[in-house]
Amino acid sequence: MNPYAIFSTNRWNRFRYTLYAPGYDLVARIFSKSRSKSIRELGINPGDEVLIVGAGTGLDLGFITEECHITVTDITPAMIAQTLKKNVHFKRNLTAEVMDGQHLNFADRTADKIILHLILAVIPDPVACLKECERVLKPGGRITVFDKFVPKGRKLSLLRIIFNPITNLLFSNITRRFENIVSETNLAVESDIPADLNGNFRIIRLRKC
Repeated sequence: MNPYAIFSTNRWNRFRYTLYAPGYDLVARIFSKSRSKSIRELGINPGDEVLIVGAGTGLDLGFITEECHITVTDITPAMIAQTLKKNVHFKRNLTAEVMDGQHLNFADRTADKIILHLILAVIPDPVACLKECERVLKPGGRITVFDKFVPKGRKLSLLRIIFNPITNLLFSNITRRFENIVSETNLAVESDIPADLNGNFRIIRLRKC
């Protein structure tokens, strides 16, 4: 049995992000420019149905047009509470639900655009999450991903292997390869842009054919 498996569960994520929720924005705001760029890559149109999976405290809301409907989900009730609190200021057309990103409670082909920011390296099963997003996305719809992955074409370093148990305990997995995750879907990669920390974070736009 993997001794670190407990740190890759919904229960653990819910526990730690409940603790982090009050001060989460102090750290996560450092990625604001990349969040904004990632959302611009989507080309959200007025009237679009936009889904944010793993929305955290709602840091993406300010970068999304007021003329669409936004649905946000997160496994942690405390994060959803922070998102709703933010929306008192932003006044977006918002629906917020506590939900497991690996099992989305939405009908097929209902979202025009989907945002996955800092979730695929955290959620226990990123393949299940991306497959669920593919199911919910309308044909021709787009997904934007902003997260930390092993840089494309690089060998998994010994440092990543050594430190991954610690990072997995505290915030996320640092050994995941996006190429392995997306290969389990039929989504097309439209763009893949290096972002923060010398390209260890990437902004990736996907399209459902």
